[in-house]
Amino acid sequence: MNFLRSVVFVVWLYGLVVIVGLLGTPFMLLSRRWGMQTVKLWAHLVLFGLRYICGVKVEFRGLEHRPKGAALIAGKHLSMLDTIAPFVILDDPCFVLKKELTYLPFFGWYIWRTRMIPIRRKDASKALRAMVIDARDRLENARQILIFAEGTRSEVGQDPEYKPGVAALYRDLEFPCHLLATNSGQCWPAHGIIRKPGTVVFEFLPPVPAGLKRGEFMSEIKTRIEGASNALIAENRKA
Repeated sequence: MNFLRSVVFVVWLYGLVVIVGLLGTPFMLLSRRWGMQTVKLWAHLVLFGLRYICGVKVEFRGLEHRPKGAALIAGKHLSMLDTIAPFVILDDPCFVLKKELTYLPFFGWYIWRTRMIPIRRKDASKALRAMVIDARDRLENARQILIFAEGTRSEVGQDPEYKPGVAALYRDLEFPCHLLATNSGQCWPAHGIIRKPGTVVFEFLPPVPAGLKRGEFMSEIKTRIEGASNALIAENRKA
């Protein structure tokens, strides 16, 4: 039964990409803001299907720490859901993501129209410089820059290596860094199509102030993000 529900949800997920993507195209052409509203509608519908098809509830905590206006956010990355849920709760999110995603039908159109920050990971130094320039531009428009500190999805229980991209943004932008923990991989694993019933929590943590040295900053965000995420994972296992 769980497998069947998961298959139905996958059809729902990618069916929405096509339907909402096509219906939203005229609005996307009007302005970036309209394109963002289309993506937000898609995200709400995905979470609706996730709950009523797969029995996965999404909960947001720590909203007193949720940034508004220009901000830098470092997030835990366990699932594709981590790239969807923030559209529901943030005013104007801007993801740092791999360039290859811009080549996908529908996804790529909206990535460009909503002015996300695609990076080429092959040339690391050049990619970091371009990322910082783009991030400064987006912050001038009061957007929330969200970067996944691990650089890619990790498995639940894995001890990931945090990549230098988040440190480069923190240093050069001179902004506090907000933190986002999650247990998303328990219900929507990093790989495969199975979705497991339960509660996914996204929790905003108090921000790290600007100005820390790189080593101190990286140690601080990893300790806090991993600690909070592991606590959410343990809580979900007990439920």
